[in-house]
Amino acid sequence: MAISRSDLVSALAEKAGTTKTEADAVLSALSDVLLDSVGKGEKVSIPGILSVERVSRAARTGRNPSTGETIEIPAGFGVKVSAGSKLKAAAK
Repeated sequence: MAISRSDLVSALAEKAGTTKTEADAVLSALSDVLLDSVGKGEKVSIPGILSVERVSRAARTGRNPSTGETIEIPAGFGVKVSAGSKLKAAAK
C-alpha cells in the first residue's frame, strides 16, 4: 500500500509538532530543491536515507515490440535513486 501526499504531510506535521500547512510547505520546498538540483546534474544526499542523482544514458539501438522494427534511441538522462543504510535496515 502506498502512502499518499496528504498522509505524508499529516505524518510529518505530527512528528515535527507543526501544522499541516507548514509541513506541506516544507515538503514542497524539498521537492523544488530535488528537481532543481537533479536538473543541474547535482547529486542530492540525505545521509542514511537516500541519494538522488542524474545519470547519462548512451545512445542505443532498440526494437519496437509491436512491429519488431529496430529504432535508434538517442542519448539522454535518467535519475538514479539509491537507498541509504537506515532505509535498507527499515525494510527488513
